[in-house]
Order: sequence, then C-alpha cells, then structure tokens
Amino acid sequence: MKVSVVAHPQFVVADIDPRLYGSFIEHLGRAVYTGIYEPDHGTADQSGMRRDVIDLVKELDVPIVRYPGGNFVSAYNWEDGVGPKEERPVRLDLAWHTSESNEVGLHEFADWCVSANTEMMLAVNLGSRGLDEARNLLEYANHPGGSEWSDKRIANGRKEPFDVKLWCLGNEMDGPWQIGHKTADEYGRLAHETAKAMRAFDSSLELVVCGSSNAKMPTYPEWEATVLDHTYNEVDYISLHMYFDNHANDVGNYLAMNQKLDDYIMSVAGVIDYIKAKKRSSRQVYISFDEWNVWYHSKEQDKKTLAGADGWPFAPPLLEDIYTFEDVLQVGLILNTFIRRSHVVRIACLAQLVNVIAPIMTAPNGPAWRQTIFYPFLFASRYGRGKALDLKVKSPTYKSDTAGEVSCLDVSAVHDEEGGFVSFFVVNRSDKEMEAEFDVAAFGSASSIVDHQVMTHADLKAVNTETNMDNVAPKKADTATLSDGRLSATCAPYSYQMVRIKV
Repeated sequence: MKVSVVAHPQFVVADIDPRLYGSFIEHLGRAVYTGIYEPDHGTADQSGMRRDVIDLVKELDVPIVRYPGGNFVSAYNWEDGVGPKEERPVRLDLAWHTSESNEVGLHEFADWCVSANTEMMLAVNLGSRGLDEARNLLEYANHPGGSEWSDKRIANGRKEPFDVKLWCLGNEMDGPWQIGHKTADEYGRLAHETAKAMRAFDSSLELVVCGSSNAKMPTYPEWEATVLDHTYNEVDYISLHMYFDNHANDVGNYLAMNQKLDDYIMSVAGVIDYIKAKKRSSRQVYISFDEWNVWYHSKEQDKKTLAGADGWPFAPPLLEDIYTFEDVLQVGLILNTFIRRSHVVRIACLAQLVNVIAPIMTAPNGPAWRQTIFYPFLFASRYGRGKALDLKVKSPTYKSDTAGEVSCLDVSAVHDEEGGFVSFFVVNRSDKEMEAEFDVAAFGSASSIVDHQVMTHADLKAVNTETNMDNVAPKKADTATLSDGRLSATCAPYSYQMVRIKV
C-alpha cells in the first residue's frame, strides 16, 4: 500500500515552542521518593538525588517540569517543604491517601532542576487555599530580598531568587475529585484575582488557568468559556488534560484515539477565539496540555491503596504502568498531533517523568531504565524543534469505532532551519505494510539521510523490565533511500520510525 507525503519549507504550521516537550513530577507514589530522590542510593548526589535518573532526564532533554502537582497541590501547604528538613511536618495527602514527609520541597526540587538541565513550572494551591498563599509563594520564590518571604528564603539557604516564570493557577478545578473543587464561576473569579495579584508583582509572568480535566466532563466546553470569560486578559494559557487507554484490547480503536485529542484541541481553540472576540482583546491565549499519557495498566492494582485499605503508606507504588510496544505507537501519535497543532498547543507535559505513568522506571536501591515510551518522546524532544510543517499526506485509511476513518500512516515533520535538517516522525497504525514516498524537492538539494530509527516488535504487548531493559528499543536502519528530491521508506505494520535528512 502506497502513501505520498509532500513537505515544503513554506508550508509551516508554527515555530514550535520547545516546552511542547515538557514533563511533570508530582508528590505521588514513587515519583519523588525512590524516583528522583533516594539519599542512600549508590548514585545519589550530595542532595540525595539519583544521578542515574538525572542522566536519563537529560537524555530526554526536557525543557520544563511541572511541580508539585497534580491533585496533590490542591491540599498542599508549600511552607511545609521549606526550612530545615528535621522540622518539616509529615502530612496526610488526601488526593492519593498516602503520607508526605516533605523531605523534598521547593529548594530541593529547584536544585534537581539545575542538575537535570530543566526549569520549574510551579503550581499554586487554589483548592484548599487561595490568593494570599499564591502571592506569598511567588514572593518567596522570586523576590531578591528585603521582604518577609524573600528573607525567609535567604534564611533557608538560597540567596538568589528562583525566578520562576511559568505558573499554574491550581489543578483540575473542574473535577469533583479535587480538594476544593469549584464551579466555573467560583474558580474563574478566584483565578482572575490571583492572576491579577501575581501580575502586580511581575507583569512578565506566564500564567496557566485550569481548563477541563478531559473532554468527557459534563461541564466541557462551557467550563472553558466561563473561566476564560473571567480571566482572558490576565492569563496566557488554558490547561487541558487527556489520558489514553486500551481497556477493550482493540488495537485499531486504541490507535485512532489521537483524532479525539485533535478534536479536543481544536474545540478549545474555537472557545479561545470566541472569548477573544467577545473581549475585543488583542491578547492571544494558547493551550498548555500539561497532562497527557497512556494510563490504564495499573488502575486495578491501585484501587486498594487509593480506597485507604493500606492506611497512609509513605511513597507506595502507585500508577506504575508498565508500557507496551503498542503504547510506543500511541505516544508517537499523540506527539505527532501536538506537532501538527503547535500553533495552538505551545506547552505540553508528559505525565509523568519517573515511576508514575512514566518513561523512566527505577528500583529502590537498584537500577533505572527506559520504558518503551521513552523512545518516541526522546526522538520528538531532540529532533522536533524548529518549524512544524503542514504536510500534504495521501494515505489509505481504516474505519474505527473511536473516530471513524483514520489514515493508516500518521506523519508529522519539523524543519530545523538553522541546522539544515528535516525530521519525519512516522507511525504505521495499521496491520499492513506501507510504502511511503516523501516529496522533499522544495528543500533544494537534500543531500543525505543522517539518521533513520525504527521501532517494531512481533508482540504488541512486549515491555521493558528491570531484567530485560532493551526488549523494546529502536534500531538504526538503512532501508530508506533519498534521490532526486524523493525520500522513500518502507513502513512495517504497527511500526514507529524517525527519519532525519540533511537539506
């Protein structure tokens, strides 16, 4: 079966914001404790952070990490995580029914970000708390000194401000499961006033207001319209969240789900445009898709802990999905969707980064390894920076219950103008082999294929484990050809590949 793709340097969607490849660490399960932080581990640095994990995070080149939640933030007192560790209180986390030692807080996480070559995206608690706590945290984090909260930061060992620029105004406030859940009007008013106060401190801050937790919420998309009506002229982004599952064990329907993602994005983009017109505003609000991933493998095993049957355990294994090769294809499809909609989605956060629905897994006192989904995220993060191209794709289709007719071959491409590269990210989500031909003649003399990575596996349910870490991994290929402005590649059934050419 044949597929044709036309790429042209003048057919551009947007300049991609590198923060499209962000991630997320929440005080949940083992994301922090025995995830990024394990003082007794053989690789631990002087701050107790695992250097083997830091190395893997640096390999992914994650530009931002959202912290400290997530549902956790909606009952979190940020003051508990600063000051001498021996004086920090142990709290009961109502979101995940666990105990929180507060051994890791703002200072420790900020130092980890420096080591991991990333930046903080901080969330404030607008669930159980509000405007006052948000402005105090902002002052603590960003004011040079000479005020109550900035002087407390200095007394706690940090003279220079953290200078955090990107802030989330709460988390999933539309969700009844959220501590301090609010109606759209209640939240919109609070978010507006909080944003106004934070901008009074620093007008250059980037602020993210809560959108819908998912497109199935009964309040969607009216939630977005109401919240933006309150906040449009004070915020920069509205957040969206979506998780993907294959409970039905139907690969065709599962791999069509990114069309639902695309519909979700464009519907909210329409709401943004409506409120912008209603406000007669010159501002442009974008989408921060700051939670997304496959999440379903671990849900059954987590029910006991989340119901409180285990009491209040400290850092238990929770949300530890073990990802399959099938999930590689799904993550590739999601990333392709974000690239194609990068004019609207400027920020995105893979949820999460370590152990908790994550591309990186660790064993306490043991190794760290790459889950299957590590690789499509790696390729997009490293080579998906530049201009997203508006491709013209002609592909066979198949019919799904999820989204109707979908193309068998799903493709995105990014032009690195400065380096002189075009990278194609290709997912064959069908059970048929595809012969793909890419017309790249408009780029002039396309000189060579500089990298061609392919992921296939005979077993869609294959996983990587502590004892078999490389069971699912990319392999360098030499089967693609480039000649006379034509790039040709064979795409095996159910396969992912990245092809990078010099132009």
